Parts: sequence; C-alpha cells; structure tokens
Amino acid sequence: MASKCEICGKGIGHGHNVSHSKRRTNRIWRPNVHPTHMMIGGVLRRINSCTRCLRTARKVQL
Repeated sequence: MASKCEICGKGIGHGHNVSHSKRRTNRIWRPNVHPTHMMIGGVLRRINSCTRCLRTARKVQL
C-alpha cells in the first residue's frame, strides 16, 4: 500500500529517535493511509486516503 494520501499529499515524515543520552537514530513516521472508495467527478474511484481526509469527507457529505 502506498504511504501517501492522494487527496492532501500527506506522506512519510523523517526524524530521529532521541534517547536519554541524546543519541539519535533515524526513524520515519508513516501517515495512517487506508484504501477507500470515493465519488470523484461522478465516478466511484478507489484511492488511498489518510484518516484526516476521510473524516473531513464524512463531514462534507452530511
């Protein structure tokens, strides 16, 4: 599954784990992306969407 939201473009974030002794190791933060079906331009499409966009879409549809 792709780690990028097709609506807002949210993708992987990079940074460090920092221990108490301040040693840094690389890590990544992945967005919470789910495959969903949405009506886009009157056509039902399967897209990868983050949960923030899913919640916003649910509010807009109501």
